[in-house]
Amino acid sequence: MPGNIKIAEPEEDFFLPGETGKRIPRDIRQRILGAIASIEYGSVEVMVHDGRVVQIERREKIRVERHQPGRGAIT
Repeated sequence: MPGNIKIAEPEEDFFLPGETGKRIPRDIRQRILGAIASIEYGSVEVMVHDGRVVQIERREKIRVERHQPGRGAIT
């Protein structure tokens, strides 16, 4: 996890009434939340196999501001 990002711990037993679910280990939760907190634009994708998180992908988009009017030509 990049930098010193601190993530508040979510409620341990947060399920809506009538729902059941599997607990995600704390270290995996921290990595998912850290990936979300560390990007400004982009997406985080969590891969699950047999009910377990096996991969976390972070795709960051970098916004480039154009300072000159035109059709985007680079000179």
